Amino acid sequence: MSAPISDAASDVKKGLEGVVAAETRIGDVDGQHCQLIYRGYNIDELAGRATYEEVSYLLLFGTLPTRAQLADWTRQLDAHRALEPKTLAILQSLPHQTGPMALLRTMTSVLGLDESESVDDTLEQMRQKAVRAVAVIPTIVAAIGRLREGKIPVMPKAGLSHAANVLYMLSGSVPTDGQAQALDAYFVLLAEHGLNASTFTARTVVGTKSDYFSAVTAAIGTLKGPLHGAAGRKAMDMLFEIGTPEQVTPYVQRTLADHKRFMGFGHRIYKGEDPRAKHLKRIAKQLGEASNDLKWFAISEQLQEAVQKAKGLYINVDFYAASLLYYLGIAPELFTAMFACARTAGWSAHIIEQASDNRLIRPLAKYAGPMDLRFTPLDARR
Repeated sequence: MSAPISDAASDVKKGLEGVVAAETRIGDVDGQHCQLIYRGYNIDELAGRATYEEVSYLLLFGTLPTRAQLADWTRQLDAHRALEPKTLAILQSLPHQTGPMALLRTMTSVLGLDESESVDDTLEQMRQKAVRAVAVIPTIVAAIGRLREGKIPVMPKAGLSHAANVLYMLSGSVPTDGQAQALDAYFVLLAEHGLNASTFTARTVVGTKSDYFSAVTAAIGTLKGPLHGAAGRKAMDMLFEIGTPEQVTPYVQRTLADHKRFMGFGHRIYKGEDPRAKHLKRIAKQLGEASNDLKWFAISEQLQEAVQKAKGLYINVDFYAASLLYYLGIAPELFTAMFACARTAGWSAHIIEQASDNRLIRPLAKYAGPMDLRFTPLDARR
């Protein structure tokens, strides 16, 4: 016999939709006005103007850095970017063809092995761990990418920016300024996004007074899911399936007839177009022009228009991020891991904010199962 569900069930918000679970000074995702704010700055103020080094500092410390602060911050990132030999040896011992996000999740946990479990992290200790994570997680991702291709990992190069180093460690060649600026902008645009699933997970973990690296590891495990960070790869798979601009219309017709989803469209919060999308579109076009290969951009642009006309759906951050990363020579299997490289700064800011004014995150669940059952002896059960 099932218990009746009372009128109070209407209070249940599946997926916590519309529930305000925290107060934050880090970022604001304004769905009605389709705006994204980092520490008071509209993303349109930062995209293409501030570097990821500046934005990661902003997220962690609350203000854009002065020239001296930026120089010091850059030195700290440089000092933590290389993988320690023992950490690299562990990565090399793992099965390289395992999914990149599973490898990244494991290696992020490895980063926390040296941390004492007997002493609570101070906020300053958390900031120091955040420096290490922001700096070294891209190095791990690049090493994963090369090992999966049967290549030897490339260590970071002094004098290169954060984004340029990622591309250098992936390819072994110093990128052009345009390529480095494109990845830098991608990192800026994906650095923070409110209480998304992975950030909420990170705050929940540190809310138990667990350690920094446990929180980041859990966030990476959450980002791995196809309804969160893995959507970018699926968007690129969609472009591969379409193949040419001429096949956009037939693809849209088939997808509509089969009642399937268009990847990279729609958003849980934004009522219109994702504010990051226009910047990613502009950069993807620039990369296509620079490489004399506008095919992927042309497919994307025609698909955007066709789906908007047919379904009234707006694109989200994943749509043009897919072709942008592909134009940079990044394998689609690494797209979600690149997302993690960008979001580490945002996760870290939220972890520190949660720890600074902590209350255990413990929502309720409305029970809707049977009641008043009586125990039946084992031999009498049928």
